[in-house]
This record gives sequence, structure tokens and C-alpha cells, in this order.
Amino acid sequence: MPKLSMIKESVIMSVQNIVSNKMRSFLTTLGIIIGVAAVIAMVTTVSAVSDYMMDEFSSLGAGTLTVNAPGTALKAGLTENDLEEIKKLDNVKGIAPSVSVYAKVVRNDYVSDDVTVTGKNETYFQKNDEMVTYGRAFTAQDMDGTVTVCLIDDTLAKTFFLGEDPLGKTIRIGGIRYTVIGLCSPDDTMMSMMVGVKESDGNIYIPYKNALSMNGRNFVTSLEVYIDNTDLTSTLVDNLEAFLGNTFNNSESAYSIINMESLLDMMDTMYDMMNKLLAGIASISLLVGGIGIMNMMLVNVSERTREIGLRKALGAEPKIIQLQFLIESIILSLMGGAIGILSGELLSYVALSAIGTGFEVNLSAVALGFGFSFAVGIVFGWAPARKASRLNPIDALRSE
Repeated sequence: MPKLSMIKESVIMSVQNIVSNKMRSFLTTLGIIIGVAAVIAMVTTVSAVSDYMMDEFSSLGAGTLTVNAPGTALKAGLTENDLEEIKKLDNVKGIAPSVSVYAKVVRNDYVSDDVTVTGKNETYFQKNDEMVTYGRAFTAQDMDGTVTVCLIDDTLAKTFFLGEDPLGKTIRIGGIRYTVIGLCSPDDTMMSMMVGVKESDGNIYIPYKNALSMNGRNFVTSLEVYIDNTDLTSTLVDNLEAFLGNTFNNSESAYSIINMESLLDMMDTMYDMMNKLLAGIASISLLVGGIGIMNMMLVNVSERTREIGLRKALGAEPKIIQLQFLIESIILSLMGGAIGILSGELLSYVALSAIGTGFEVNLSAVALGFGFSFAVGIVFGWAPARKASRLNPIDALRSE
């Protein structure tokens, strides 16, 4: 093994040679810079975006099963008795039916013909308690179908109650007088996304049985099932499928169950594959950069043939010569890697700031960048270093 002093001297000589050829050294490392920057930028950006989207999807439906049950020609939707049976299933914390209609809303002389009216129950607002921004949500006493209370969004509040406190005031929904008990923010739950309501003049929430009466129906086709213990989600899905299959005579088209946990697992797998694919594509740039380093080092060996011959004639061992050129290759590669990492993180910061996603340094991507740089320096510096160490000192001294 070379002595520590020899290694130190080799490092110093390598740095001096790199500094003395600044432009050539920079152009040599450019491929590494671009490759590492591409790897860091893509992996960090994709990872941050995927984490953000996973968090958003998780918040939309964490611990929730979304059920759509249009039914069959013989049995349409789920009746009140069906809903009670679903409540009794093991591991069900609660259910929230959803009924959507469009209705004319009137207050005094102002009329809005296209308002989204959504029927919900008290369990829904207990699960999404942050939606109510002013006033109160529904209670169990509001759910018998005779209590005419409602919650409205900011759009309707500005339309019908500009400059007034809407609480306690009344509006007519579909010809029936409702009392406003609260204001609420937009619904961003998975059920809302699945229903995909169209643009309207505002949103009103009323008890779901009231919405059924407005629709002229006695069944619901959409509901959310809240899970008590998420570790037993698969068992609940099986039990729910068994119940719905029995209810609709095993017609597979009569119902569907969306399990957010399964969707999140699929998305996680897809993003992991995407990260690996992007890293593989970006690594091609590192390969090109490595070839550039090898070419530069081979030229370096040719230019320094007399120096190598002189050092050998003075007693320098081949392994020391080889070590010096290998160290020079590694330093060049690591320099390119360091610049590439900084450039990649900067690109990630700009990209994530532009799309409004939080930036965080991805340590695994940084480690990947340094690891690639170090490996490229060794792999592509080995051949030139070996060539330098095997030069015949006499032939080297004779060269011009």
C-alpha cells in the first residue's frame, strides 16, 4: 500500500494539474455536472411532487371507503334499511350518504336557478369538521327528513346575504323554506371528486333525507363508509362486497367500492418505478461525462509522457503513478458531482416553487449523485491511470 505521504503528495499534484488547466478541467467535468444535475433535479422534483400528491390523496380519503351503488333494474340504489345494515358491519365507524340535485334558490326578489344542493348527514360533518367555518353543522336531530335547515358556501352568502349575517335567515330551496345554520368551505373529499358536480351558482348542504324527497327518491346511490381500524380495511371491504353482492343479486355492475389505501399503494409503486426510470435516463448523461473524463485523462497521459518517464527513472513505482492519475480522475469527477448537486437542487427549488410545492433536500438523491460521481471517476479513470503506470521510462524520456 502506498504510504500516506505519497497519497497526500499525489492529491496535491493532481489538484495543481487541474488548477493549471482550468478551462479543460471544466469542459471535462461538464458532462458529469449535467448528468448529476439532471439526476438530482428529476429525482428531487418527482419525489416532492409524489409526496405532496400522496398526502393530498390520503387526506381526501384516509380511513374511508367510497361506495357507488346505482343498483339494477330490479333494485335501484340502497334503501334506509340497507344503510342500517352497512352500519352494523364490523369495523364500520359510521356512514355518510350523499345525494346531489340542482334547484332554484330564492330570497326576497333574488333568484338563482342553478345551485348545487347536496344532501349529507351529521356523520359527514363530524368527519370533515373543518368544513364548517361559521355557525354549526348538522346534528342527529336534523336527520328525520322534516327539519329544514341548511349550510351555504361563501358564494351563496355573498349572493343572498351581502352585508348581512346569514345565520338564522331563511331562503327557499325548491320552493321549501330553509333556515341557514352555518357557512362552509368547498368540499374537497373523495366523494365530491367522484361525483364531479358541474359548475353552479353556489353550494348548499341540506339533510340527505330532505334531498331524497326533493329528488323524489327513497334510495341513495353514493355513500362514504368510515373505517374504525384501518389495519382491518381488507376484511371490511370483503364484508361490504359480500353484503352488496347479496343485495344486488351478485350483479358486479350494480356497485363499486373505492379503497383509498389500495389506490395509494398503487400510486406509490408507480412513483417508485418513475423515479428509477428517470434516474436511469439521467444516468446516460453521467456515462457520457465519464467518457469525457477518460478521454481527457488519456490526453493528459500523452502530454505528460516525459514527466512520467522522469519520475519512473527517479524511482517512482508504477502503483504511485497509477494512483496519482486515478486520484486526479476522481477529483475531477467529484468536482463535477458537487457542482451538479448544487445545480440540481437549485433547479428543483425553482421548479417546485413554480408549481407551489414545498422544497426539501432529498438526501438519497444527493447520495446517489456523489456515489455516481465517485464511481465514474474510478471506472473511467482506471484505464488512463493504468496506461500511465505501464509506460516504459526509456521510451517515455525519448518522447517529444
